[in-house]
Amino acid sequence: MENKVRDLRDQFDLTQQDLAEKVGVSRQTIISLENGKYNPSIFLAYKISKVFNLSIETVFIFSKEDYNGKEN
Repeated sequence: MENKVRDLRDQFDLTQQDLAEKVGVSRQTIISLENGKYNPSIFLAYKISKVFNLSIETVFIFSKEDYNGKEN
């Protein structure tokens, strides 16, 4: 899953540590998210989206591959 976390963090002048503290995770979790190595829980995605006052769909970009190739 792709995301816009790094770009949004830059726009809002937040460090990785700042964002981590706002959403209650470690800085390493934010690093992994930004590098595409970690997909957040829906709860974490919601919390991150609310920091930026945006919808989850605006911050996190889902693709067919994110659903293991299965279509509904």
